[in-house]
Amino acid sequence: MESVREIYRIGHGPSSSHTMGPRFAAERFNNENPSAISFRVSLYGSLAATGKGHLTDVAIAESLLPKSVEFIWLPEIVLPFHPNGMKFEALGAEGKVLKDWLVYSVGGGKIMDEETAADEVKIFEHSTIGEIMPWVERRGQMYWEYVNERENSDIWDYLNEVWKTMQNAIHEGLETDGVLPGELGLRRKAASYWIKAKGYKQSLQSRCLVMAYAMAVSEQNASGGTVVTAPTCGSSGVLPAILYHFKLNHSMSDRHILQALATAGLFGNVIKKNASISGAEVGCQGEVGSACAMASAAACQIFGGSPQQIEYAAEMGLEHHLGLTCDPVCGLVQIPCIERNSFAALRALDANLKSMLSDGKHIISFDKVVETMRNTGHDLPSLYKETAEGGLAKYGRTEEL
Repeated sequence: MESVREIYRIGHGPSSSHTMGPRFAAERFNNENPSAISFRVSLYGSLAATGKGHLTDVAIAESLLPKSVEFIWLPEIVLPFHPNGMKFEALGAEGKVLKDWLVYSVGGGKIMDEETAADEVKIFEHSTIGEIMPWVERRGQMYWEYVNERENSDIWDYLNEVWKTMQNAIHEGLETDGVLPGELGLRRKAASYWIKAKGYKQSLQSRCLVMAYAMAVSEQNASGGTVVTAPTCGSSGVLPAILYHFKLNHSMSDRHILQALATAGLFGNVIKKNASISGAEVGCQGEVGSACAMASAAACQIFGGSPQQIEYAAEMGLEHHLGLTCDPVCGLVQIPCIERNSFAALRALDANLKSMLSDGKHIISFDKVVETMRNTGHDLPSLYKETAEGGLAKYGRTEEL
């Protein structure tokens, strides 16, 4: 498996696969073709279906400035390698194609073409929790120590930057009011939730605040603000909300937070390796479901869970999101995405609680749930996988809005 850095990418929302990935690809293609007079970009499948709502064309056009770009939208063509395909063409005099590049945004801001797909830089020799858990248990270790032994020494500096960015997104989200961009006219709610939460008794207040934190990040993402993929932009509010809650309400040190980030990243990597974190490929179970699993594992570790209990918490976090569709209304990362982040954060707390009450033993393993998620995602009709054609998204095309 790759470094946990690949799970945590810092960039602008609203979508890691539809905005961040295409931006990275455009920047690379632009740098490699300085002699181009203009560019042509063909967007396929899910990228074309919801690209305008996700600002795909805006991100690409900005990255190709000052040269012009022509867009071709082909939502009906789904390439076999991945639903998020895009073809860049560098044009010379009289529209002559100087160079072309077929590349895919495979989730979490990562881009990949068919030639480099096999060039994954492996940091971890194991690829399942079923392999990793007995390894750490035999050595009396925790998952974060397993990560520490295999990553470069600067991983903690990087995770510290990730944590700072997560906190900034919460702070900015709680301080900002107004309407989110897009045709829905959706007002930001995180600030008002945060204020109202202060009036509840302590037993309810902490859960209300967690919801506010998750919504703050998600609203920042929806407005194109700077967030961290955890594992995607669309699910970027879940893990920060949990970690920020532990910092403020349980006085957890930044050192413990960074260790939890390492563990969460490891579980996210296992999902990414053996299934997918792309909503266009497996639905929202791969985004919010994966984020909940990561947050559940982080929470359980912070509260002193054993490797078995941590695995159990992550298993529940993902299991109870199986089958979740990706159906963004109007192709925007707003409805139902923002609410889903807040509910997934609360579910992560519940998964931690249940695992800590247990001895960690259970029948269905985390790896089995990951495999089930992959198979469920592949069985889902395409209209439920970020195409904005089915589910809740269909109401974006009616007068019911």
